[in-house]
Amino acid sequence: MLPKIDPQHCDDTTQIFLPNVASFTRQTVLIVDDDPLTRDRLALLVQAAGFDTACAATGREALAHLHREYCPIVVTDRLMPDMDGLELCRAIRADSFRGYVYILLLTSKDTQDDILTGLDAGADDYLSKRVTEAELMARLRTARRIVGLEQSLRDIIEEKRKLATTDALTGANNRHYFVKHLRRELNRVRRYGGALSVLALDIDRFKSVNDRFGHAIGDEVLIEFVRRVGLGLPREIDWSARLGGEEFAVVLPQTELLGAYTVAEKLRSMMSSVPVLTAVGPVEITVSIGVAALSSLPRDVEVNVDALLALADRSLYASKQGGRNRVTLAPAPPA
Repeated sequence: MLPKIDPQHCDDTTQIFLPNVASFTRQTVLIVDDDPLTRDRLALLVQAAGFDTACAATGREALAHLHREYCPIVVTDRLMPDMDGLELCRAIRADSFRGYVYILLLTSKDTQDDILTGLDAGADDYLSKRVTEAELMARLRTARRIVGLEQSLRDIIEEKRKLATTDALTGANNRHYFVKHLRRELNRVRRYGGALSVLALDIDRFKSVNDRFGHAIGDEVLIEFVRRVGLGLPREIDWSARLGGEEFAVVLPQTELLGAYTVAEKLRSMMSSVPVLTAVGPVEITVSIGVAALSSLPRDVEVNVDALLALADRSLYASKQGGRNRVTLAPAPPA
């Protein structure tokens, strides 16, 4: 008779280290065995322990399943036709999945040499088929904890990566992202040729919004501004960043000056035509924009991030001086 195991069971170590244990309690275990009776028996045991299950009859079938649907834990027999358990271990370790795959090799070949061979092939654990049900469940709980901790670490790393390149308030790319990725765009143009334009944007009289309505309303305006910029960019390859305060930039790959002017005018119109709805009511905003392209740079100027942004900033300053709520193109370089 199968043991009754609480599906919600999770040991103390898991509770301490996992920030959201619930998200790991229904992990899927992929059971790989060419014997259908063994597969069914293992599936019942694993399900009783609180896991979902999927099954495969061969190593190749298991590998194909992992590519279709990621399973964080694999329990596999060693002796199978076509691709055996050792080959499957090596194939999984040589491949790439969205998370770590914990492999438990379950087999009747359990001499010391067999165990070492299995671990060298990439298995995380090696169990004899004579193992008790209680020990198998304990090993699966260990697998769940390790996979959960690995996923938590991935989540932390991804969050830190986002924080390093994302503006916390608006969700826009930040200045660090802008410099890094504009440098990449410039390197691409140097290698393959083509055009590139940059828009420098500044919300007009933004200080007066903060002074009149408070910084919370100013934050609402910034968030909506970023949303409209995203809607106004015509292609997936176009991107924007918040450089600081109310200053933003848009990068338009493969775009010459006049094409960039068209985009800038569209963005300017989007900002001025409809007030921003805030907690205190509609707030009208306008934006001044400066447009620069690689073709605008003088020939004796080194092409880099600072030079291109400085040229766009000078055009932005001209828009401010000209009365705001307008777009100014960088002048053509001297012949």
